[in-house]
Amino acid sequence: MLALDDTKLRALLDDDVSCGDLTTDSLSIGDQAARLEFRARQAMTVCASEEAKRLFELAGADARLIATTGLALSPNEPILEAEGSASCLHRAWKTAQTLVEWASGIATATAAIVVAANGIPVACTRKNVPGTKAMSIKAVRAGGGIMHRLGLSETLLVFPEHRLFLNETPARSIERLRVAQPEKKIVVEVADQESALTWADAGADVLQLEKFTPDAVAACRIALERMGHSIRPTLAAAGGIRADNAAAYSTAGADFLVTSSPYAAPPMDVQVTFRVAA
Repeated sequence: MLALDDTKLRALLDDDVSCGDLTTDSLSIGDQAARLEFRARQAMTVCASEEAKRLFELAGADARLIATTGLALSPNEPILEAEGSASCLHRAWKTAQTLVEWASGIATATAAIVVAANGIPVACTRKNVPGTKAMSIKAVRAGGGIMHRLGLSETLLVFPEHRLFLNETPARSIERLRVAQPEKKIVVEVADQESALTWADAGADVLQLEKFTPDAVAACRIALERMGHSIRPTLAAAGGIRADNAAAYSTAGADFLVTSSPYAAPPMDVQVTFRVAA
């Protein structure tokens, strides 16, 4: 499944080759038959290989997909092959390579957190680089993650920045949200245990524990269970969640993890090899 349609992919090609390929054209090699292949230079969870294949096709080449998005690759495993004129391959080469490297970086980082989380869900925020949402979502899902929020339009998440403008009790705020949006769960971000207990008592469905340490998450869960409510709010550990601390938050009792860190992951390294076609 393509996260980017042909219109968006053509725009990427046009951005890189707006007025032709000066080097290839000046050397007069564009008509020569050529082949190339993409291979993983390091272990990775691949993503955007379908878009890369389509980029080569839109540039006028024939391409064959070998590794689909979400597949865990070992070093030197193939991703795709393409064949066509040298001008076609050069036109799509760097755009396709960069897209796979960047998206695979997000997917690989997400997969590492998912493994470390020991079975609890890993949700990525909407803090992707602006303009990259569709591809970022595909990469998160390729790594086994889920989306925390796709945007402001489909979820209720009450931040302290919202509460600054409220002049009412937490219970009243929760009541008004339930009347306004009866189908939605109500998520409230809290920065300490006292606020967590207050909003739990008010009826929040999910408490987003912002920058809690694992010990603080464990203490908050114990305190909530001692309150004796028939249904305990779901606990989402958020802020600074990475592969190296995900296990600690899982052990502490978080119900799921919320993270933005995969979006800042370094790109993976894809080896591209050109050959003159026989």
